[in-house]
Amino acid sequence: MSNVKKTRFLALSAVIAGLYAALTYAAAALNLAYGPIQFRFSEALTVLPAFTPAAVPGLALGCFLANLGSPLGPVDWVFGTAATLLAALGSWALAHVKYKNIPILAPLPPVLANALVVGLEISCLADSFAWSNFSWAAFASGALSVGLGELVVCYLLGVPLMLLLERSGLSKQLLA
Repeated sequence: MSNVKKTRFLALSAVIAGLYAALTYAAAALNLAYGPIQFRFSEALTVLPAFTPAAVPGLALGCFLANLGSPLGPVDWVFGTAATLLAALGSWALAHVKYKNIPILAPLPPVLANALVVGLEISCLADSFAWSNFSWAAFASGALSVGLGELVVCYLLGVPLMLLLERSGLSKQLLA
């Protein structure tokens, strides 16, 4: 990889990280970013790995920065960031599954990863910050509420973002 490509990769990753963190803090101002019901506008960006591998570290770093404001503290820094990293890798891996040149499965890994990981986090830690409080009912409730919020954001905001990138020709520039 040439120095120009490395610089471009790092710059794009940094821009995505900044956008993710800023959009999450905007959602936090509306009390939508943390907790059992989440509508992080930033999660629409989780479709970007389908267009550029630079989005993978960008999203992970952005999530880490955003989760510095999480009421779950260091646990969310680690597990929330891990969920976003897994989601980004999943979206990147599914980039080749396309319908009319749109990577239609790209929004799915973020929904699943966040439902499972963040749902587990919330079910175990929200009340007393102890993993010993795990119950399947609490996990199912946490996974369902986080997963539904993620589904709404990824499909109602992420899919139009993919369409915009594809129709404007920006998707080809991101891949260059």
